[in-house]
Amino acid sequence: MYPSIDRDDRRRRYPADDLARWAARILATVNVSEDDAAITAQNLVRSDLRGFSTHGLARLASYMERLRSGDFNAGARIEFERRGHVWNVQANGALGQVAGRRIVDEAVSFLANEPMLWVSLRESGHLGALGILALAAAEKGYICFMGQRVPPLLGLPGFGGRALGHNPFAFAAPAGEGAPPLVVDMACSVAARGHILLAAREGKPIPEDWALADDGKPTADSRRAAAGMLQPMGGYKGMAIAMMIECLSAALAASAPSNLSPAMALPANGAIPRQSAFFLFLNPARLDGETAFRNYMHHWIEFYRRAGGEAARIPGERGEQLERKGRAEGIAYPKAIESELRELGERTGVPFAGGAI
Repeated sequence: MYPSIDRDDRRRRYPADDLARWAARILATVNVSEDDAAITAQNLVRSDLRGFSTHGLARLASYMERLRSGDFNAGARIEFERRGHVWNVQANGALGQVAGRRIVDEAVSFLANEPMLWVSLRESGHLGALGILALAAAEKGYICFMGQRVPPLLGLPGFGGRALGHNPFAFAAPAGEGAPPLVVDMACSVAARGHILLAAREGKPIPEDWALADDGKPTADSRRAAAGMLQPMGGYKGMAIAMMIECLSAALAASAPSNLSPAMALPANGAIPRQSAFFLFLNPARLDGETAFRNYMHHWIEFYRRAGGEAARIPGERGEQLERKGRAEGIAYPKAIESELRELGERTGVPFAGGAI
């Protein structure tokens, strides 16, 4: 039944599993192992499914460039230094999806009889949509708070240059019996840089409050914005949150070489090079009892719904709905992105999903 034509936007739709298999085959052409390629591809496709389209397969071409250049390490050995409830993890340039999923999986195993775990990750590739990793922990019953330091991107009106990363962070927690996990995933900018890059690739304008040109003035020109600065969400409040994530992800991993080069040039297509990150995992069952935790989550969420009525939305619910719909009906991409994916398939000799899969 795939690919089909969507009657609303006339875009072809592709099965998620086909897309993941295709992306894994693409990654294999630059010597990514079968297991690592599958993990990365599944993470990217799940990002698309849940509405994180700027961090889905649209990033694949830039990951390939980083792997070819050596900025990402296809055969990296991920090293764990475990000190009780504090772990230091050296990714050695591994793909962020691989390093992140390895941390989540090992943390889940460790936390079965433990209350908490702090993980400092160094020299990792771009982690992608952080909410996908945090969600994986919440689906196992744990709370996860995490963030990644990125090179400077933020500026306030009048700034002469990028001053601080927009430092994305995510939080996920089980939300009670039968409910999808609560998932918060955001950068500290008004809009993620990926949205601006996507608009620039499609030649579309952006809202004027998203970014500043390199002269420190607001701009609706997505191409000038891509070369300029992002504006922080909530002005100085967003900048303060970005500083908090900088402390947790970078200052606590200050020995990582990548943290000592804040002025590095950013790639036009958005895949940042090696960076540091943090993960905080909490086990509700070992803190105040899993039943009490889940009952309270249910209690406050239902109170919130009654107060908000139809306007009330719980972060993560829409992503859950989109994922179910996408797995049933397939995924459609903007023409510019589908064209890029087809070109990538042609360059690597692996025709795009819907072709010779």
